[in-house]
Amino acid sequence: MPSMLNIAAHAKVNLALAVGAPAPPHGFHPICSWLSAIDLFDDVRIERREGHVISEYSVEWAPDAPRPTPIDWPIEQDLAVRAHRYVEQIAGRPLPVSLAVRKRIPVGGGLGGGSADAGAVLTAMAHIFDDMDLPMNHIAQVSTALGSDVGFFTQATGMKVPGWPQPAIVEGFGETIERLERFERPLVVFVPEFGISTGSVYRAFDAKVNGELKSSLVRELATKGDKVDTMDLFNDLAEPACRVEPRLSDLRAHLTKTLGVPVHITGSGSSLFCLCEGRLDRAKLVKRAREATPGLVTVSGTTI
Repeated sequence: MPSMLNIAAHAKVNLALAVGAPAPPHGFHPICSWLSAIDLFDDVRIERREGHVISEYSVEWAPDAPRPTPIDWPIEQDLAVRAHRYVEQIAGRPLPVSLAVRKRIPVGGGLGGGSADAGAVLTAMAHIFDDMDLPMNHIAQVSTALGSDVGFFTQATGMKVPGWPQPAIVEGFGETIERLERFERPLVVFVPEFGISTGSVYRAFDAKVNGELKSSLVRELATKGDKVDTMDLFNDLAEPACRVEPRLSDLRAHLTKTLGVPVHITGSGSSLFCLCEGRLDRAKLVKRAREATPGLVTVSGTTI
């Protein structure tokens, strides 16, 4: 039983995202999304503390973070901290830890940084408290209480490297997760200086008549893995996100024209990405984007 773990909590991109109409009684939106982790990650260090002591928490930016912003939320509201306290709630007793998060994933950009941190904590708790018979499989299923993406980042069993989730199709409200084979595909991630409120994007989505949830289309794309045609990728939240934030629409159009490839929005934005044909292609696109869009944070990466 390890008493301490260092986990790389990887960001994600939505390669395809279908969204349905809000469902009663809570008004949440069912989704079907093809998710892949990428090689941009936060460092999550969690150590078990013995005895009757209180937990210690810290959250800060790593020196090499591509776009650090003020950490202006109370520590108790951080998703990593909430994940730890969530396990304590289910266990019905204190489980003291020392938890430190060093962030690289930009906040509020649709890259899943907070959810990745929470998933890393849930996963780590299964390992460092494995002598206490915690119901971690149950936790993985109900982790949607912390966020719809958290379950994707939570693999309490069968993980050789905690915190490195396999690609997956995520359905429902985030509780149904079907793992897929890993693949590597070079990509470029673009992080604007502005964020977008997820709630406002969903309200814009609801303002227009919505069709049937396109689950079958998501599955069809996911079966192609790294052979997928990037032209076919889609995101039902992209158009409403661009209506909420016209600067995102302008940036996407500018990058698409400049790079000559499809540029996609991940989650509810504001981060964008494009898949590349290879590493040389990625290097060319990064150079072109940086020359044409000074000040835009451009991250060279790979799906994992």
